[in-house]
Amino acid sequence: MFKGRFRKEEKKQRRAAVVSVGKYMPPHILTNFDLEKMVDTSNQWILERTGIKKRHIVKNGLRQSDLALRASQEALARVGWSPMDLDMIVVGTVTPDHIFPSSANTLAGKLGAIGVPSWDVLAACSGFMYSLYQGMVTVESGRADKALVVGSEVMSSIVDWTDRSTCVLFGDGASVLLLEATYEPYGIIDMEIGSDGRHLKLLHMPGGGSAHPATHETVNNKEHFLHMEGQETFKLAVRKMLLVAKTLLERNHVNPEELGLFIGHQANLRIIDAVTKRLNLKPDQIFNNIERYGNTTSATIPSCVYEAEMMGRIKKGDWILLVSFGAGLTWAGALIKWGIDPLPVLGADAMADDSVSDTYSDRLKPGRDWQKQ
Repeated sequence: MFKGRFRKEEKKQRRAAVVSVGKYMPPHILTNFDLEKMVDTSNQWILERTGIKKRHIVKNGLRQSDLALRASQEALARVGWSPMDLDMIVVGTVTPDHIFPSSANTLAGKLGAIGVPSWDVLAACSGFMYSLYQGMVTVESGRADKALVVGSEVMSSIVDWTDRSTCVLFGDGASVLLLEATYEPYGIIDMEIGSDGRHLKLLHMPGGGSAHPATHETVNNKEHFLHMEGQETFKLAVRKMLLVAKTLLERNHVNPEELGLFIGHQANLRIIDAVTKRLNLKPDQIFNNIERYGNTTSATIPSCVYEAEMMGRIKKGDWILLVSFGAGLTWAGALIKWGIDPLPVLGADAMADDSVSDTYSDRLKPGRDWQKQ
């Protein structure tokens, strides 16, 4: 009997696949030697304890939304999408232009993505990964086909530049991933996220919220800058990132040696080394860029994905493991089966169709112009 003829075809699983990447770092560079002139520190001290040599810092009024705009324009242009093709925009950030409206809303307006739903995710250094999770589940559910997921920060705006224990760590920048629905056997295969609010004071900004709104006292006490307990944060970061990595690999029956690339949150090179050594990963399985950018918080992981793709370190069919850890405490990981060929490299002036300038609010008219045609 020809049983195969009547066999019910298995339903393919809908996934969210990464189809493009974009990045923008502000041009001004602050080196360790520059910091030697600002605080009691040295290039050797910073390099030995963090792995950082320099970081990019905004100047001349450049805003967080401007960084996100440039990165988003590049990602859209590399696949030929218009901003109006998007079904959602989600931005991970702790440094939006304003408390409200959201950074994503501002970005959508600057892009010209009128009518596209947009919102922010606040999960500190795990902000991009939490945003990626929302993009993934929304695409998988069928509620969206195309998603823009952004990590963008101006950390220099909340750093105390007299505190050598924190000011040497952070930088500014933005990177994005574009997701698209697929029924092929690649894309974001699995994600793991979690949090533990009992440790909120290990890494936090005390002032500025409704608990401690801005007053002369909060400003004088420097409560509007980030505060960190470095040693305890280090220990928890290693523990949680390793647990997330092992959970994803074991749950999906992927051995560490099968990984094409491991990308960890770029907070401290010693944290990444501790995790990757415990996973027995080889140097060619690990990608870092912390020495050039420092900790750009939610932008670290997508910036690494961008650079790895540009350098040919990620190839179609590779297993990619992304792992983050952040204030809250929060943690997240993603196991991705890379499914695209090398993307075109664009010039610095490349922009997506239909994007608009900072004067976008003056060009829009009320009415039905937001509706997709």
